Amino acid sequence: MIVAAAHLVSAAQSPSARAKDLYDRARDLERRGNAAGALSLLWEAAGLAPADGNIQNDLGRALERIGALDAAADAYRAAADAPSAPASASRNLVLALVKAGRSSEAIARAAAGVEQGPADADRWFILGLAKADVDVEGAIDSFHRALVLNPRHGLAQYNLALVLDRADRVEAAVDALHAAATLEARPEISYTLGSIYWHQGDLDQAVKALTDATAARPDYADALILLGTVLNAGGNVKGAASALERAIRLRPDLPAPHIVLARTLTKAGDEKGAQRESAEAERLRELSENSRKAAALTAAGVQQLDARDTLVAADCFRRAIGTFEAFAPAHYQLGRALDTLGQHEEARKEFARAQQLNPALVPPR
Repeated sequence: MIVAAAHLVSAAQSPSARAKDLYDRARDLERRGNAAGALSLLWEAAGLAPADGNIQNDLGRALERIGALDAAADAYRAAADAPSAPASASRNLVLALVKAGRSSEAIARAAAGVEQGPADADRWFILGLAKADVDVEGAIDSFHRALVLNPRHGLAQYNLALVLDRADRVEAAVDALHAAATLEARPEISYTLGSIYWHQGDLDQAVKALTDATAARPDYADALILLGTVLNAGGNVKGAASALERAIRLRPDLPAPHIVLARTLTKAGDEKGAQRESAEAERLRELSENSRKAAALTAAGVQQLDARDTLVAADCFRRAIGTFEAFAPAHYQLGRALDTLGQHEEARKEFARAQQLNPALVPPR
């Protein structure tokens, strides 16, 4: 009777109210570090409110974080085209397209934005981001145009430095980074300076810059990994291990700190420890790859579910589970599909498995 009453409560909710409830719960899970649980709820919320820019934008971020870049781009596109588009949606879409190897699509979209608002510094900045990997001179020109329109555009100045560094114009890149620091103090600036100094062989300067980055942002895992790498290269095995262990505590999902820690332990003569870290790095690499594949299949299934092609959706979810059985969102979404098909007992089993893998994934009521 209690379950039946819960179903009635859910049925009484409008799609927009249900979407808001799911979105609020997803944000709460995200704050508590439960990214997989948040992703499942964001998928469901986005299906109920496809024109809600904030939901779509956050769904894109969640998908991008696990490497499902094409699905992330679809979510960002929906966010950017929403009636009330979040300010970051267009930039997020362009970056996701670039990461997915779809730079030409990113450039076309960003160029269209510039045509619509040629006096808007942000639009030139986004075009620079789109060109950064395939047209260095074009990217530099776009960032310069953004800075002419808004000389205090810190992100344009910082990304100009990144492109200059990529083009081996190191002195110009360092100057641009220092200019960016005068506009806005960002830990990423110290991180990038540390990377440049490391590649130049100036380990002391690299350590100083990276230490500044981690002091400004204690949870900056990438900076800790690079700091560990530089300290290891300079023979400071104890300092390197400390930095890498901090990175592992912050991001236990990343293979990179385990790889560098294995090298550090080898240098320290701890072969057993090095083998342990290498094995953990390989386990995490495989886990990340399988999770990415499962997420892509689940995203395809959610699209079919939203289009009411439930049988095809269920097949996508089953393929995702076959790729990575422990991917809780796939079980949760398969439960939704089976419930729609009237296979309530099978749906209950999938919801139960999802909740077993991730206790925050409470079956929908």
